[in-house]
Amino acid sequence: MQPIITIRNLGKQYDKKTVLSNINLDIYPGQIIGYIGPNGAGKSTTVKILTGIIQDFIGDVTVAGKNLRENVLDIKKMIGYIPELAEMYDLLTPREYLSFIGKLYHLPDHMIEERSGKMLASFGLSDSINQRMDSFSKGMKQKVLIISGLMHNPDIVILDEPLSGLDANAVIMIKELMQVLKQEGKTIFYCSHMMDVVEKVSDRIVLIDKGNIIADGTIEQLRQTAGDSLEKIFSRLTSNSDQVENADAFASAFNDKTNN
Repeated sequence: MQPIITIRNLGKQYDKKTVLSNINLDIYPGQIIGYIGPNGAGKSTTVKILTGIIQDFIGDVTVAGKNLRENVLDIKKMIGYIPELAEMYDLLTPREYLSFIGKLYHLPDHMIEERSGKMLASFGLSDSINQRMDSFSKGMKQKVLIISGLMHNPDIVILDEPLSGLDANAVIMIKELMQVLKQEGKTIFYCSHMMDVVEKVSDRIVLIDKGNIIADGTIEQLRQTAGDSLEKIFSRLTSNSDQVENADAFASAFNDKTNN
């Protein structure tokens, strides 16, 4: 099987500061990739390169056999990108907003109406389809954002903290949805700090720190070398200190006698 995404010697610098260094990955169709790392590790930069937002980078990225630099628009059509935070036109209703997004992907009106209606209903938002989104909770907006990234039926789905603000039932649905999309042969690139979810849904986990890949494998493979849970593996490989001691040190601030 040929990889759908090939990354070779990927690097990126901001003002002479290296944020990505020599990243090499082959990602295959039907895989859920958990892409994790501490804040500032380079996750978001990787995602922005894959989605064509950042086009000034070192190395080569190929998507479905096409060079990213030379085929940015064609590749964007294949990708569904769901960021943690996005500026939405929240004076629009979900119907209006999803119609706008669908037209950007050149979907016919009847398809936009049918897909958005079914997807909103699956999230329990049918009654809010004509309500302006400036009155929505964060979780409701996140549901609309998720739909907007998937309604064009992309081959590659990039999720950057997609569960932010969602209620427990919606989280369960998204976890199940990832498995359904995987079975359909879609590739899912999943960035999150929720280690328990990453551990459960990912076929393969890539851990990045300070711009470098420091671990890559199934959870079973990572356990053989670094620990028994993804949370402990993450802490052991990315932290120079004991987090239990850090928590104790933090709490000790409350014992300041000058406050008595």
